[in-house]
Amino acid sequence: MNTSASASPLIHPAGAYEWSDALLTGDARMDGTHREFAEQLDALLATPEADQLPLYEAFVAHTVAHFAQEDRWMVATGFAADNCHSEQHAMILETMQAVVQHYQKGELDIINRMGEALAEWFGQHAQSMDAGLAHHLLSVGFDSATETLAEPTSIRNVTVSGCGSISCS
Repeated sequence: MNTSASASPLIHPAGAYEWSDALLTGDARMDGTHREFAEQLDALLATPEADQLPLYEAFVAHTVAHFAQEDRWMVATGFAADNCHSEQHAMILETMQAVVQHYQKGELDIINRMGEALAEWFGQHAQSMDAGLAHHLLSVGFDSATETLAEPTSIRNVTVSGCGSISCS
């Protein structure tokens, strides 16, 4: 995978996905997970359709863990359980999981179509909702590496019902 400092990730004519440092949120653990997501998406899009299912299933499993991690952090730092950031995660996962059934029924191009849609979606999500979440984690003293709050009482009376983006809190 290539590393680039371009403004947003790119879908190349061959279908590969390229990481961009514009996706960095400022939270090292989140950024590491995002790089893994981008690397797996890149590998998936570079794989012939007939060979994609095992990689896609591993990518879905990674994404389940990725979103669960962020959802856990949101709950731990005062987000309402039904916040729109977590709801977006749930919608994406539901769609990703449905792709497997379509692929198994012979729609071999559906994984590429899903991968291309995720490539378009992910940059905006990382730069808005995830960057906002990273800012929130920092502001309440949450350490994502240990998943602990420096001062647990700091969020006692806080409930965030928005999406966690800088423009929606």
